[in-house]
Amino acid sequence: MMTHERHPVLEPAPLPEVPDAPAPRRPWSGRRWLVPLLVVVLLAQMAAAMVTTAVQQTPTIDEPVYVGTAADYLHEHRLRFNPEHPPLGKLVVAVGVALADPHVDPSFTGGQSLLGQHLLYESGNDPWQLMLWARLPVIALTLLFGLVVFAFARELAGPGGGLAALALYAFSPDVIAHGSLATLDVPLAGFLVTSVWLLWRARRRPRWCLPLAGVALGAALATKMSALAAFPVLLVLAGVSAWCSGADSAERRRKLLRAAGGAAVVALVAVAVVWASYLAVDPRLRWSPQQYVPVVHGRRGLLVELLPFPEAYRDGMRIQFSLENRPWEGFLFGRVYTGSLWYYLPVALLVKTPLGMLALWAAGAVVVVAVRRLRPVAPYLLLPAAVLLAAAMEGARDFGTRYAVFLPMFLAVAAGCVLVVRWRWAPVVAGALVLFVAVSSVRTFPCYLPYSNEAFGGPAGTRLRLHDSNVDWGQDLGRLADRLRERYRGERIWLVYKGSGVPSFYGIDASDPRTVPRREVRGLLVVSDSAVAKAKGRLAELIDSSRPIDQVGHSITIYRR
Repeated sequence: MMTHERHPVLEPAPLPEVPDAPAPRRPWSGRRWLVPLLVVVLLAQMAAAMVTTAVQQTPTIDEPVYVGTAADYLHEHRLRFNPEHPPLGKLVVAVGVALADPHVDPSFTGGQSLLGQHLLYESGNDPWQLMLWARLPVIALTLLFGLVVFAFARELAGPGGGLAALALYAFSPDVIAHGSLATLDVPLAGFLVTSVWLLWRARRRPRWCLPLAGVALGAALATKMSALAAFPVLLVLAGVSAWCSGADSAERRRKLLRAAGGAAVVALVAVAVVWASYLAVDPRLRWSPQQYVPVVHGRRGLLVELLPFPEAYRDGMRIQFSLENRPWEGFLFGRVYTGSLWYYLPVALLVKTPLGMLALWAAGAVVVVAVRRLRPVAPYLLLPAAVLLAAAMEGARDFGTRYAVFLPMFLAVAAGCVLVVRWRWAPVVAGALVLFVAVSSVRTFPCYLPYSNEAFGGPAGTRLRLHDSNVDWGQDLGRLADRLRERYRGERIWLVYKGSGVPSFYGIDASDPRTVPRREVRGLLVVSDSAVAKAKGRLAELIDSSRPIDQVGHSITIYRR
């Protein structure tokens, strides 16, 4: 009888326990606090630069008009002054003016060119304090637009790209210079960038983002009329975003209707915002212009008549068209000319943009076109900027890169996209270029208006190549007064000042050298560099026969006679 032995079944020994492998970490995921901290640091240094600049600078040429008009809005609630610019930007300035609570002379009957000077210097107000309060709301807006630049770039290129874009924005000499003034250029550019960002987001969230994009576009139109050049472009982008938001719908007709509806929503909201800005000043829309409003014929006249805006807006357009017909004088690289040069702005931007920023702008523009996943955003970033630049290049006034201050915003976002390139050294090179921009910007502190990059000799060389708001906009009258007291006390002063400040208020006792015979002009000849650049006749003779001995803020030259 056979028996079957049962052999024990050998079970495999249990494997030693291995702790779960950590999930792959995304860059920055373990340092979530670092990104907000760096954002705060970048904006804090920008705020410090702008506030310091605002405290030290005397009124530039345009500021008194806007500040005076803002005060008139607050006290008279009438649309009378400065119709060539819509009210919204001046209403922003009016927030600071209201907090300063200046004394306003109701008996003033002059024009807008004297309105601001009367408010600042003849009505018992402190112009230093009033100008600072008027500038603070624009500074706050400029910082908020920095958050828009960061958010836009972060969506496209992650936290690193957002920080790179914000750094370029926060260290841009042009943005700091004009963001610290009670003027309209930075608010216009910021509202346009905000509108484009919201249009991009509308590809996924059209219900909320399209109306908000219309609000931002309307704010731009209600700040400066030059935003009209971008209006049709942004409506097309609104239609594109609405079309893309309906990707789940295969019916072409439905998508076309969605696109048309999206563009219509943005247009209607934008027009409503423009009307609201005028109604905020005067609910009765009383319009009594204090200056001559020309008649405009031809296609321009037809365009003005078709604009669905208040009569005050359309009269402002008529005044703008008449300004474009004037034979303005320009200055570029030592050449004085009448009219405008189509290449003026590109050349001025080459001079006044940090070299590292130029490199990153170019690289960013290439990346958003070349990288497949970024290609859809290329029209949003590049097309509005290109159209606005082309319109500015066609303008009759070659007065400064402030007419293209939108470029440091749009192209900062594009530059942040460089970090999506899968090239080993891309972050290192981008970081080095951003650091170069930061060093170049900090070196010009606190004189940002006359900034030039290192290839053109820095701020000290700007006056040799450019003029007006590129270098000398009347901002250094207070610094001149300090310099004369410190180094030249008791000397005879002959002054040719280009600006809106009143020299006597700052303690400068000076005479105009062009009103007396040349032999009587002895002592110190002080001339704004914009006047030096275009000097003719008697002034040119006086400058040629004098010896330069000092510079104030890179915008005013002191000569010895």
